[in-house]
Amino acid sequence: MTELQAVAESVIGRAGDGEQVEAYVSWSRETSIRAYESKVEQLSFSESAGVGIRVVQGERAGFAYVASLDPDMVEKTLQEARDNASFATADPFVGLAKPDGVAPPDLDLWRESVSSTPTSDKVDLALAVEAATRAADRRVVSVPAADYDDVEYEVALASTTGISAATRRTGCWLSVQAAAGHEGETQTGYGVETGRSMEQLSAERVAAEAADRAVRLLGAKKAPSARMAVVFDPKVTGTLIALLGSALSGEAVEKGRSLFAGRIGEQVASEVLTLVDDPTDPAAPAASRFDAEGLACRRNVFISGGRLESFAYDTYSARRAGVASTASAVRAGFRSGPAVGMRSMSLLAGRSSAEEVIRGVDLGMLVQSVSGIHSGVNPVSGDFSVGAEGLMIRDGQLAEPVREVTIASTLQRMLSQVTAVGADLCWLPSGHAGATIAVSEMSLSGR
Repeated sequence: MTELQAVAESVIGRAGDGEQVEAYVSWSRETSIRAYESKVEQLSFSESAGVGIRVVQGERAGFAYVASLDPDMVEKTLQEARDNASFATADPFVGLAKPDGVAPPDLDLWRESVSSTPTSDKVDLALAVEAATRAADRRVVSVPAADYDDVEYEVALASTTGISAATRRTGCWLSVQAAAGHEGETQTGYGVETGRSMEQLSAERVAAEAADRAVRLLGAKKAPSARMAVVFDPKVTGTLIALLGSALSGEAVEKGRSLFAGRIGEQVASEVLTLVDDPTDPAAPAASRFDAEGLACRRNVFISGGRLESFAYDTYSARRAGVASTASAVRAGFRSGPAVGMRSMSLLAGRSSAEEVIRGVDLGMLVQSVSGIHSGVNPVSGDFSVGAEGLMIRDGQLAEPVREVTIASTLQRMLSQVTAVGADLCWLPSGHAGATIAVSEMSLSGR
């Protein structure tokens, strides 16, 4: 039994008669390094540990947390959670998760090298990706940011309902932004890779991606307004998938805040599109053996061949809906209680390369970055209108760069008009993955 598990078990061992108690204990350590102008601009370390305690007394629930593992502090926090429960509003749906018989996946998500690697080596990697980006193309005039980040994360959870869970993982990210210039014009592009340890990261690959994305936008102009096909690159698609995840939450459906409400069993997307949340995939940055309530993680299919199959639920939202939890509880850490959320959303990858997807488009635009996505996309109505930049596609080939254009449609129409999904699945630091996708028609507003 680890130290965190021992703390969790000690908390639930002090449960009183007629009350349910849950202890969520976590520890994390993070390193963040930024290189600039061949020097270390920023180097920071952070470490935190704490306990979040939920107490359920009948139909009332209370929560309290403490940023310490000290037994006396934890005891006071348990009492505070009890006090909070006594003042809470009665809710017939409150209660802790109970074991549901699903076996946790066998995942190896921990790499000792994250902590054993000297900080100097991590600094060298940040400096290396900056240097490689400058050298990748003579038109790269500056590197505004070159970052290395890693995290070690451990969690233990126990409850009086029979939950006993522990999981841990490491993660590393390498990213860089390149600025390319020509005749007074400057364009930017970025590259990023994720992995369990820094050995999986390549400064050369990340640098080449950032430089290419910046350089190919040089000379970009507004395109004429028209209706045309749009191809989203994997990084943009990953962002869109994260937005769709909020609309697939059972809580959002219950509150009438989802464009998918009341559509279970209907065809809501093209037959080529399958959307899953799979934290059992070891390649996913946020993969885990258990969700934030201690239920075993599992692969949830929300849209299969375009058909809406289900929504995501934690214990509370599942009880409100009269269904079973999908083990989709997440937390921001020990300082918060559980809520419905997606850990590792991704498309089911297709068989075509990105180049093959592009070759299937006569006239369109390859979108490599978007702006205003949070204000321009409404997950309730489905309205979609965002700024975009990228490259025109003519006769299946990439053509001139474009910028300062707006692409618009609705999420419902976009999902139904997906004509191709690429094989180039790409995991992002957000925890979600995207692939190249083609949408047959959107409105492009330029000049």
